[in-house]
Amino acid sequence: MKWCHIRVAGHALLGVADAGGSIELLRLVGSENTYTLQPFSSFALEKQCLALSLDWSTGKAGRTCDQPLKIISSDSRGQLHLLKVTEAGPGLQGVATWQAHHFEAWIAAFNYWQTEIVYSGGDDGLLKGWDTRTPDTSIFSSKRHSMGVCSIQSSPHREDLLATGSYDEHVLLWDTRNMRQPLADMAVQGGVWRLRWHPFHRHLLLAACMHGGFRIFNCEKAIEKQEACTVSASYTLPDSLVYGADWSWLNFHLLPQTQQSLLLGSSAYSNLGARTADVVHNRKAVGQSLEPPSFDRLADHDGDSRAKLHSGGKGWTSVHPLTEDTKSGSRLHTPGTKICDSDSCLETAHLDISLLATCSFYNHVLHLWKWDNS
Repeated sequence: MKWCHIRVAGHALLGVADAGGSIELLRLVGSENTYTLQPFSSFALEKQCLALSLDWSTGKAGRTCDQPLKIISSDSRGQLHLLKVTEAGPGLQGVATWQAHHFEAWIAAFNYWQTEIVYSGGDDGLLKGWDTRTPDTSIFSSKRHSMGVCSIQSSPHREDLLATGSYDEHVLLWDTRNMRQPLADMAVQGGVWRLRWHPFHRHLLLAACMHGGFRIFNCEKAIEKQEACTVSASYTLPDSLVYGADWSWLNFHLLPQTQQSLLLGSSAYSNLGARTADVVHNRKAVGQSLEPPSFDRLADHDGDSRAKLHSGGKGWTSVHPLTEDTKSGSRLHTPGTKICDSDSCLETAHLDISLLATCSFYNHVLHLWKWDNS
């Protein structure tokens, strides 16, 4: 699932690639205090296939209004599908479909700076680039990863920068002008199922590394000096595989004061954990200083909350949920919250505090974290 970073027909759109072989678009509809997701459009890719990934062409701020809004998707038969999103009519229209890999095409992603270019990774171990105007032949094919390529993201901050991850337990950084040799190679002790560049910090890269937990890389030295990336923070969750990880685009500086207090651990809210303990089993987490960054786990959902820190913990602290869950559903919106959707947010954002979410297999837990990088 991925949000579109611009409004379509006045609504925020969520794109979903599902196991029925379809791309679904859901629009966010708000009432006085709650939001619901309603069907907007659907497109069936192929019969007897699973839709495995999708990416929007709007990954970079500054898209002009005359640029077409597109989605690239991949499926279990190794194909890529280019779709166009229109505000009027059916919403989703097929543009092109082509065979990209011999086995599952785990991931497809846009070059956010040149949206005619897309990248794909497959279970055949290949990383490929494509010009969607002439998709019959790839513009490059790399065997640098030794196993299936399952995560790709173009940097929204720096042109020609690409991150890829694989079951071979390596994250690679590339200069897309030279795809023969990566800029950097990071071993992570787990298959890299998701990669996400930070929406504000241009050098930070979040990786979901399956049994290796999740890691935050600082890639500044690799980008500027072609030196090794450093690990700013990492967590391993016992008996689980971290398959999903993403940054929040919420602007901390613009959050309501009460919610900022929750995130910063205000003692005024010290009893919130007791009120939500029926759903969130344990509100204890490692809240250490990471020399200098620190993590607090704000909320878990439906699982064990044990966390193992690999960056040198200094003790346990109580932390509090960002939102209050009920058994009838989750209320994820606080009135007055502003969403960061443009470069202007960078001027006012509290850049030392980031929110991120991870989800894990086996223990079926969604974690929400606050990371203080001050």
